[in-house]
Parts: sequence; structure tokens; C-alpha cells
Amino acid sequence: MGSAYWQGFRAGAPFVLVVAPFGLLFGVVATEAGLDIFQTMAMTVLVIAGASQFAAVQLLADGAPVFIAVLTGLAVNMRMAMYSAALTPHLGKAGLWKRALVSYFMVDQTYAVSVAKYEQQPKMGMAEKLAFYFGAVTPICPLWYGFTYVGVVAGAAIPPEYALDFAVPITFIALVAPSMRSLPHLAAAFVSVTVSLALAWMPYNSWLLIAAVMAMMTGAALEKRLGKQHE
Repeated sequence: MGSAYWQGFRAGAPFVLVVAPFGLLFGVVATEAGLDIFQTMAMTVLVIAGASQFAAVQLLADGAPVFIAVLTGLAVNMRMAMYSAALTPHLGKAGLWKRALVSYFMVDQTYAVSVAKYEQQPKMGMAEKLAFYFGAVTPICPLWYGFTYVGVVAGAAIPPEYALDFAVPITFIALVAPSMRSLPHLAAAFVSVTVSLALAWMPYNSWLLIAAVMAMMTGAALEKRLGKQHE
């Protein structure tokens, strides 16, 4: 089990390079949006989902209604439902409190490295799978908390030319690109990009809600059709 834990730790460690500046950036953005240190850290600890936190905070800063900010955050995090479905065959039989911890710490990075490991080694036992998962969590989530705090406290002193926002696209490119291995995935990505660009004029980033739903519908429909063809 210890070996599986350290395998997970090593798998998650490279993401430190993007999680740290991502956390710094969120701390800065949240502070500029008017959140105090308690509000920023409470959001980071309770939500622990950088993309949806950015979306919600930026909408609130732009004067959007609270329900629009909440809906946008939920739309961004709808992918977590798909992550949960993918992990259920591997971790669904774990104890309740263990599944609760897995759910809480399920971020893009921990999901990506864990599901890849489970598919590569399908004979892993439950204890090994959990150890690997929480090993991947260890270098990622605590840094997200810590660097968010640093961003809140010292964000104003970070020169703008450092352009910390590079961490956002790099993180998602690194996570999404390797998974683009099937036609449904590619179709969902294409629809998402196309709809986002076509509806970018809509207020309060509401285009994001539509693009997310249409992309998931496209991917699911195409996967269902391909599955019937193979029957």
C-alpha cells in the first residue's frame, strides 16, 4: 500500500508547477473582486475547484446576479459528475467516509492520474487504488490551499509581467489533450469550442452553460450510437 501511495504522489507531483501559480492567481483575483481573506479561503476549502471558483468570482466582480455566478460555477463543475461515474467501478465499493474523502478531493489532476493508473493496472486492489488516489492528492490539494493564501496576502506585490494566468490554459491542456482518444471526446470538444465562440457575445458568461450542455449531449449521443453499431 505504501508503494501505491508513493506512486500516486509521483504521478501528482508534476502538477505542482501549475497548481502553485493557479492558486496564487486565484488569491489575487478574489482579493481584487472584493473578497476578504476569510471569504477567499472558505471558498477555496469548501469548493476546491479552481476553474469554477474563477468563473464565479469574476462574474461577481462584474456585477452579475449571484444565481448566475452559482449556475456558472455548477456548469463548470458538471464534469465532476462524469469523473464520479468513471471512478465508481474502481472505488464505488469503498466505505462511506472513504468515498466522501475521494469525492471531496476529486479535482481534475487527481482524477486524470488515478483513472489512467486503474485502467493500466486493472488488478489493483481497493486498498492500493485508494492509496494511489490519496498519494496523488498529497502534492496537489494542500498547495492549492497554501498558494491561494499567499496570493491573498502577497498578491499585490506580484508584478503583472509575471502573467500567472498562464497556469489556467496550461493545466487544462495538459489534462484534456491526452484524453482526446475517441470520436465522442473529439466531437464534444469541437462542439464546446464552436458554441463558445459563437455565443461569446452573451452576458455573464451564460454561453458557458449552453456550450457545456451541448458538448455533453453531443458526446453522449455519439457514444451511444457507436455502441449500438458495435453490438
